Amino acid sequence: MSSAPPRPVTAPANPRRRMRALTVASLFVLSVFGAQLIRIQGFDAHAVAEEARSKRAGTQVIPAMRGQILAADGTVLAASAVREVVVADQQAVCTYRTKKNTCSPERSAQAVQEAAAGLAPLLGTTVAQLVPKLTGTNRYVILSKDVTPVTWNAIADLGIPGIYRDRRETRSERTYPQGTTTAALVGYVTADGEPGGGVELMVKKHLQGTPGKQTFEQGRDGTIIPVGERSLTPAVDGNDVHLTISSSLQWYAQNSLAQRIKDVGAKSGTVVVMNAKNGNLLSVASYPTFNPNTDVGKKGAKLGNVAFSDVFEPGSTSKIMTVAAALEEGTVTPSTPVVIPNRLNRFDASFKDSHDHPTLYRTVAGTLAESSNIGTVLVSETMTPKTLETYFRKFGVGKRSGTGFPGESAGLLAPSEQWSGTQTKTVAFGQGLSVTAIQAASVFQTIANGGVRVAPRLVESLTAADGTVTPAPASTSTRVVSEQTASDVSKMLEGVVSGEGTAKEAMIPGYRVAGKTGTADYYDAAAKRYSGRTASFIGYAPADDPQIVVAVIVHKPIQPFFGGPVAGPVFKDVATYALQELKIPPTGAKPPKITVKVSPEEAQADPTLLRDGRKRSAG
Repeated sequence: MSSAPPRPVTAPANPRRRMRALTVASLFVLSVFGAQLIRIQGFDAHAVAEEARSKRAGTQVIPAMRGQILAADGTVLAASAVREVVVADQQAVCTYRTKKNTCSPERSAQAVQEAAAGLAPLLGTTVAQLVPKLTGTNRYVILSKDVTPVTWNAIADLGIPGIYRDRRETRSERTYPQGTTTAALVGYVTADGEPGGGVELMVKKHLQGTPGKQTFEQGRDGTIIPVGERSLTPAVDGNDVHLTISSSLQWYAQNSLAQRIKDVGAKSGTVVVMNAKNGNLLSVASYPTFNPNTDVGKKGAKLGNVAFSDVFEPGSTSKIMTVAAALEEGTVTPSTPVVIPNRLNRFDASFKDSHDHPTLYRTVAGTLAESSNIGTVLVSETMTPKTLETYFRKFGVGKRSGTGFPGESAGLLAPSEQWSGTQTKTVAFGQGLSVTAIQAASVFQTIANGGVRVAPRLVESLTAADGTVTPAPASTSTRVVSEQTASDVSKMLEGVVSGEGTAKEAMIPGYRVAGKTGTADYYDAAAKRYSGRTASFIGYAPADDPQIVVAVIVHKPIQPFFGGPVAGPVFKDVATYALQELKIPPTGAKPPKITVKVSPEEAQADPTLLRDGRKRSAG
């Protein structure tokens, strides 16, 4: 039996060597830490500090309040209201009235029930609907995004743990105190805060303001560090916009129009009231309308403004431009006799008046007073089509009014070189061209203002957040016809609103009124064909010292459909109210005597006679 080999003997470890190895290793590690510390604190201190600060940094955008829109008298038409977002921490609500810092199974349900009972009436909900939102372990549950500051104060007074407002989500909500009365004019703001039409869109850059920003340091749980760095760039609220509109007159005109449209079964309409001297729009009523507080976004809501967007053939209201052009060119006078047959053949068309009649002997003034299409064609034939077109454009036809209102149409007036043979005749009495209600009112403003057209004006001034008031620029003025021509046309228009004219319904007791009726075929864009009529009356008062122009346009009335009986009563109603509201007294002057009719013998003896077949120089 062999024995096992002997084991080698190992020398005992040297403790000093081991200590030296550990010391070297420790010094190496410490040198690495030291080098890193020197790098961080010496070379990269700023960068590291910035990185740490960025991780702690919180930012909150401070929304700017949108400016108010106000009427000329200061009545608020649109304003912004602060809305708070109320949030619940479910892990804290369950401690309500328990005197504990954490939820307890035996008291949580009762605590939530009591909290819900206090909150429900303030949040406009029920306890049953609120309890599920307050129960659980979620640290962030939105209870409402539409709480006013006053309501939030009442909620805060309840002292419910875990109920707080999220300042990061505070927003403003647009409100419209006048509702449907000014909706089509003022416009609206969509759910995302963007203006969708009307004045809201027209002066967007003035209303919207500049948002501010707040930065702060916060802990990992989002709590703001009280001693941390903070900065604040305040928000600059938008400008308040004062319009030229009279709130009371707007309300009255809107209601008068709406009632009349219902009475005659019409599709739509508008009433425009304008200051005859400076072009300020005092009222722009439009029907149908909408409620900007509730209807925006609803299917079928009519959110446009008929006065600016809808175009129509003006019919006889445009005859004043034809007569004014001929007077200005010197081809006729108010007393020039006109022989008006029952029919007038031109090119491939036979023109007629609104009703059959024997051959009539009228003056140019009588032609306008009785609104004869045939007589107006004869007057227009004393000028070239190009001359007629030039005057129509001077009156503002075929171009936007100048207000800047969004969606405004320029109307339609083709160059005279493109007019067909019959169109050279129909344009003279208001067919073959299209205008808006604003343009039509502006034509009468020009005559009422002694022949000077003043562009319609809607914005009066801007008021900055610091109270600085900046007046809006005055409207541009353009002389269209001479003062004498305007005076002659004005006297003729008084003949319309008389016992011998077509608008007895527009007479206002105690006041001299000048105006003109209009009845034209209505082109229905949806049906792509003519369907129904447009009835209108446009006039001004007092006729001998004009202060206000009132235009009433009604589209597709069922019965009656002539301008006088449909629109005349609305003109009388609104103009009477406006004269009283603006404290405009009657002048007391008697109306002039106008020669409307002549005898056949007088007509035949006058060398300036206008009749079919008689050649007159056109210039």
